[in-house]
Amino acid sequence: MDDDVTLDVVDAGSSVARDAMTQYFEELEGRFAEGFQDVDALDDASRSFNPPRGLFVVATVDGRPVGCGGVRFLDGTTGEIKRMWVSPTSRGRGLGRRLLARLEEEIRGTGRRRIVLDTNGSLTEAISLYRSHGYVSIPRYNDNPYAEHWFEKSLTGNEAT
Repeated sequence: MDDDVTLDVVDAGSSVARDAMTQYFEELEGRFAEGFQDVDALDDASRSFNPPRGLFVVATVDGRPVGCGGVRFLDGTTGEIKRMWVSPTSRGRGLGRRLLARLEEEIRGTGRRRIVLDTNGSLTEAISLYRSHGYVSIPRYNDNPYAEHWFEKSLTGNEAT
């Protein structure tokens, strides 16, 4: 991945976080067969992806967002990855792997030992990424109307990502 990409934990309500999520939601609108409409998603991020409930990471190049991912702490042992996205212009260069590793590292750093996530079936690149990084399919664990696949990964503290 290019050395000019930085990954920073930011306030989920900041302009750079909101810009990244807006781009992500616009892509979902085009890729999901049923479209994507969640009028509260940006405001919900400020509550869900900031301490003590979670955190938000933005990948930037020259201050411009090219990727993002959020973490919600579901309980004392489980973190959930949400809103993971890489700009189409930055795909194919390892940023997705790097961003996923950073989100896992942030969850591991809190002492949690399990990660869950969900995704839509149209996001085939994401599904491949998760499977290649040790995520396994699990039954539905939430009521996300857009989710079609649910995954988990156990963090033992010694696996490489």
